[in-house]
Amino acid sequence: MTVSKSPATHSSNINFTDPQYYISRELTWLEFNARVLNEAMDERTPLLERLKFMGIFSSNLDEFFMVRIAAIKEQIEAKVSKLTPDGRTPAEQLAIARDRVQQLVTKQHHHFETVLRPATIAQGIYLLDYYDLNQEQCNYLQTYFEEQIFPVLTPLAVDPGHPFPYISNLSLNLAVVIKHPDTGEELFARVKVPKVLPRFIVLPTDLQVIDSANPLQARPECSQIWTGIPLEQLIAHNLESLFPGMNIQDCYTFRVTRNADISVEEDEAEDLLLAIEDGLRKRRKGGSTVRVEVDSAMPSQIRQMLQEELEVAAADLYEVSGMLGLGDVISFLSLPVPELKDPPWNAVVPASFRRLKATEDGGNFFNLIAKQDILVHHPYQSFTDTVERFISCAATDPKVLAIKMTLYRTTGDSHILKSLIKAAENGKQVSVLIELKARFDEQNNINLARELEQSGVHVVYGLVGLKTHTKVVLVVRREDDKIRRYVHIGTGNYNAKTSKLYTDVGLFSCRPELGADLTDLFNYLTGYSLQRSYRKLIVSPVNSRESFEKLIQQEIDHCKAGKTGRIVAKMNALVDPNTIANLYRASQAGVSIDLIIRGMCCLRPGVPGVSENIRVISIIGRFLEHSRIYYFHNSGDTKIFIGSADWMTRNLDRRVEVITPIEDAEISNDLQEILGIMLADNRQAWDMQADGSYIQRRPQFGSEDQSTQQILMDMAVN
Repeated sequence: MTVSKSPATHSSNINFTDPQYYISRELTWLEFNARVLNEAMDERTPLLERLKFMGIFSSNLDEFFMVRIAAIKEQIEAKVSKLTPDGRTPAEQLAIARDRVQQLVTKQHHHFETVLRPATIAQGIYLLDYYDLNQEQCNYLQTYFEEQIFPVLTPLAVDPGHPFPYISNLSLNLAVVIKHPDTGEELFARVKVPKVLPRFIVLPTDLQVIDSANPLQARPECSQIWTGIPLEQLIAHNLESLFPGMNIQDCYTFRVTRNADISVEEDEAEDLLLAIEDGLRKRRKGGSTVRVEVDSAMPSQIRQMLQEELEVAAADLYEVSGMLGLGDVISFLSLPVPELKDPPWNAVVPASFRRLKATEDGGNFFNLIAKQDILVHHPYQSFTDTVERFISCAATDPKVLAIKMTLYRTTGDSHILKSLIKAAENGKQVSVLIELKARFDEQNNINLARELEQSGVHVVYGLVGLKTHTKVVLVVRREDDKIRRYVHIGTGNYNAKTSKLYTDVGLFSCRPELGADLTDLFNYLTGYSLQRSYRKLIVSPVNSRESFEKLIQQEIDHCKAGKTGRIVAKMNALVDPNTIANLYRASQAGVSIDLIIRGMCCLRPGVPGVSENIRVISIIGRFLEHSRIYYFHNSGDTKIFIGSADWMTRNLDRRVEVITPIEDAEISNDLQEILGIMLADNRQAWDMQADGSYIQRRPQFGSEDQSTQQILMDMAVN
């Protein structure tokens, strides 16, 4: 990693609270999702991976509306007039977000219909419309509808005797216009497209022949792989079965998004678990409508009715030309066509762990950590053979007395869960803090908590007013009549599935000060403790804000003393205004700053006199960049940290987070090498501009791709 010194500038009179120096949080998030969409449009991305990114873009947008837009609309209803750091009212935020969403969705659907669907057809994957089918295929689907679909459907009339039905969150629906044959009266009905049925109906192999008159033909060398149609089209062409004797006039699709955030009055909740469960019931019932996606062909009178019945403004209706609910196209990634996907990646076992036999007890595993700190980097290195094995060994090792850990997101079939249960059954002291407020994982975490409790594990649900987001494990082991504590401190969740998709780093160590700090932390989490200082760890909400302020200030002081100032920080989001202001001050002092931020960044880089020494890149690739790494040059005495916290106000002030220093020189060098590879990326990196836009890097003519994730995969193997 290149360390350079930039000349200091002198603009100390700048008011860093001025809105011109901050970018809208909503817009910067939407620009992140635009980069995701670009992966779906990039011809260098394998075809089915492009469909995956198309689906991720849609799913991301769903959550954006359920949480962010829902929160803004609540502020508007409450007549909140407070300006955001970028100087906008909630109403202004909503307006600019709506405009950008419509632009992106229009771009998405145009590309899907004009590029991706023809491209898949050229490869023998036919996602057809009903009118593309021949008679034999239609006959088959008619029978399929009658036997497999018709019994599941429930048509709901809307008239004085039948009030407008409740429309559930993220549901796809048909708005059906019917005419009575005798009276000529036009009627309205709603048919929900059931989520319990596959979104795409596949034709059997012997019927996967496309009519020769159809212009959508695969290349001769491509065999038919898959042929099918969207479920809603099959329902739409069989509405006579649902409304016998009536005349079907028209049918249009629409989709509803609701406020899905859970509000829990924790101070008043005697039992947090029960309070969260009550909140989940309210979520399933659904909050207020925040978005209605409608078929672009839907006439104004039906739009007006939906607007009135769903109690939304006209601006909350988002017109879509094409198939609604494109998040479902991610399912095409399961097709058995490896040449249309990224090459498979199997995480490697780190060299230091390869010498351990799979059948031996935990003694040698712990001896390995006792010799030196160990860094693991997922998904390049195996989560199963490192983190899961660490907990598994602790569960069976007779010398282990206690296991303490935090769980934010994991799976119900987790090997870690089984190991914790086994540890409790083996008589070990097992304490687990499960964060019930992990958004959209609440029900899963409630189920896990109950299963662990029934097995004798001590379960804590979290702290009132704070989310416990940290990712830490503490293992207490008796060795030669002494107690030794082993720790794992990571940036990612203890989740084997996401460990294959997210990039994260973790530290194994038995440094006494780290063990003592985690002991104090767990006492804070599980009991009554006013712990305000830690030996090594940076802990939110205790000391993280002041610690990062001090680290940034040290780089400023070095520059003022004529030395080098250098900061490199990798994280998911940079939103906190105070931290941004501190980085501006550092830039003004001449500190050279590189920020690697996957998602939201409210800082404006490259502003003369303010941030000309700050550069921001975002890396988007096959893996979700999730690790947090913080590097401070410190006049040659490098300080580098990893942990769970982004530079967001919530992470610094309203969550329990842990950042650990890296004190092993070899690991410090490894992390600096990772940062250097990212800064040199010319394939997956995007350079942020001062106006908040991004420009994707491209290899110069004749030069090779420098893809961060591909380089790290190659390094892991070699």
